[in-house]
Amino acid sequence: MFELKTLFLFMATAIAEIVGCYLPYLWLKQGQSAWLLIPAAASLALFAWLLTLHPTAAGRTYAAYGGVYIFVAVLWLWSVEGVRPTAWDLAGSLVALVGMAIIMFGPRHA
Repeated sequence: MFELKTLFLFMATAIAEIVGCYLPYLWLKQGQSAWLLIPAAASLALFAWLLTLHPTAAGRTYAAYGGVYIFVAVLWLWSVEGVRPTAWDLAGSLVALVGMAIIMFGPRHA
């Protein structure tokens, strides 16, 4: 159960970060409203707060989070941007998730 909770918390964190970065992208690259910067800032604040909810050391959390971020970014590519991931995108995402699992759930000695 701890593992599933950790994975879902990382996924929520990744979505908050991606939204916080994607909205300014829409403003700067797609010519959309600068008002998008307000929810972008809120989303990035949520992202930072969500990272604090993990019970392990910050460095370990950040390292493991990177693996989930890669996976969620590829899902974003597909679901939001409408670009179908390649087999290489999917394989890389799975490797990143395995890396996250090793970092977060491996045995600890003191």
